[in-house]
Amino acid sequence: MGKPQNKAVPPHKTINRGGLSIADTLILNSYKATMDALAAYFGSAFEFVLHDIGGKDLEHSITKIINGSLSGRKEGAPITDLALELLEKLNTNKTERFFTYFSKNKYGKPVKSVTLAIYGEHDRVIGLLCINMYLDCPITSLLKSFSPDSHVEFAPEHFISRSDELIARALKKTRDEVMADDSVPPSFKNKEIIVLLYYQGIFKLKSAIEAVSKDLKISKNTVYMHVRSLKDKKR
Repeated sequence: MGKPQNKAVPPHKTINRGGLSIADTLILNSYKATMDALAAYFGSAFEFVLHDIGGKDLEHSITKIINGSLSGRKEGAPITDLALELLEKLNTNKTERFFTYFSKNKYGKPVKSVTLAIYGEHDRVIGLLCINMYLDCPITSLLKSFSPDSHVEFAPEHFISRSDELIARALKKTRDEVMADDSVPPSFKNKEIIVLLYYQGIFKLKSAIEAVSKDLKISKNTVYMHVRSLKDKKR
């Protein structure tokens, strides 16, 4: 008889030493960038806390914390008694996905909080994301986060209700720019417009090919050919 073969374990079934599958770990870690973005947006009056429920000892469940000075906590700190109570509710009532509430921290400061369950494989709670707004923070610190200073450049963004509006706006802007650019020969202007629209991501929208074809008065096959060529170059 030959030696028994070692069968590879599928990645989503592999369990690390902490008790989370690789997929669970990736899901949990993906929230760290979300926390950074939220903290940059909301400012210093908000504390963001990520608890690892499935992999770490609950006495050291905090894997990331931003503005922890508001509560005096650091990475590696334990879960709170209230968060532990909410976790039990999440595990017993699957219709609950988050809780909002008011509380006071150990310094007696009023806090408005939301605790959001993070689900991994098999619909299991693997983490908690807690966002705490400290209501005693000066209003000026809140306003500062939402008030642009004199050095801020405003990004152009148009809020539209339909994708065809987005296509039409991008197409007009790009066409006008290319037509006014004397460095692009007339015979290459349509191709240049398609190239620029491609790198803007416009052809990810369903009706873009047809709209560009109609506007530039060329066949859909011609547009397809240029788009397919650009896709091949990116591979």
